[in-house]
Amino acid sequence: MEINGHRLERPLAQGGMGIGISLDRLAGAVAKEGGLGVLSSAYAGLYEPGFWDDPKGISLKALTERIRRARDRAGAHGLIGVNIMRAVSDYKDQVQAALDGDVDAIISGAGLPLELPGLVGKASVLLAPVVSSGRVAKLICRYWHKHANRLPDFVVVEGPSAGGHLGFKLADLTDSRLPMLADLLADVRKSLAPYEQEAGRRIPIVAAGGLMDSADVSAALQLADIAQLGTRFIGTEECDASPEFKRRLLEAEDDDVMLVQSPVGMPGHALKSPLTLAMAEGERRPPAKCYKCLSPCKPAETPYCISRALVAAAQGDWEKGLFFSGSRVGKMKDLWTVADVFEAVLPKEAGV
Repeated sequence: MEINGHRLERPLAQGGMGIGISLDRLAGAVAKEGGLGVLSSAYAGLYEPGFWDDPKGISLKALTERIRRARDRAGAHGLIGVNIMRAVSDYKDQVQAALDGDVDAIISGAGLPLELPGLVGKASVLLAPVVSSGRVAKLICRYWHKHANRLPDFVVVEGPSAGGHLGFKLADLTDSRLPMLADLLADVRKSLAPYEQEAGRRIPIVAAGGLMDSADVSAALQLADIAQLGTRFIGTEECDASPEFKRRLLEAEDDDVMLVQSPVGMPGHALKSPLTLAMAEGERRPPAKCYKCLSPCKPAETPYCISRALVAAAQGDWEKGLFFSGSRVGKMKDLWTVADVFEAVLPKEAGV
């Protein structure tokens, strides 16, 4: 399929997962299979020497290099993207680092990426906001069109079953107002229609959140153009996370996942761990040092340092780690290769 001049061989995307979960090994392997492989820009330099001496500076250099490594792994196949959270304090610098790596796509959520088109200028990179409603999709389209004469090249619609940070209010995730992904997809498609007419092209939709198997992907592809998996790709040999992180998710059941209130100010899904259970009881573990990585974070008030907790998880520290996971993790039991995932979840007629 074509995404505004870029060819995607197979309609499968891999969610960008940080910190240290989806980097060049995973993203490159997904692209090699003809899909959209996505690195997370969040502390992309985690595994580099001297990381804690200058985490921002080292991560910017590492992000550019890891994009290039991912492309080398993929060869001439697929597309390479980077997920950049709008909430990071060095958002502009991370966007530039992605451009320096000649990335195919920048995907941005965890806030409204209103200024993104202005930051990339005339670069040919694909731009995609992550949205959770038609209202937000319309707002972004209107702003981008008015201020930069640009529209999204594709849109990621993330439902409430996704792992990590969610674009919903906590109340909407804990009562009868829980939105269904199918309804969200229809809402966003309706909001995009007038902008597609304006642009004279289709704006592909990526369906994300809770997709784990072939039935999920087939259903998603009836309503969207591309299906995105996150948690399922953690359980692969190529995933950049530690073996202990993978083991924790492979052994988890659905009821091992809980809603957490992130220091970023958004709810999210994570495994019930010593850290998340302690936070649910009202415990506070103030950061020993603040690296000013997230704009919304207030060190004097935050219950814990989310960056340190995500780093601990990536390295397999069960006591101190925040293990983000989709709410349907129980459907994943075996460690596969990325090629296994493509073979298992994609309909035979979907791409090459």
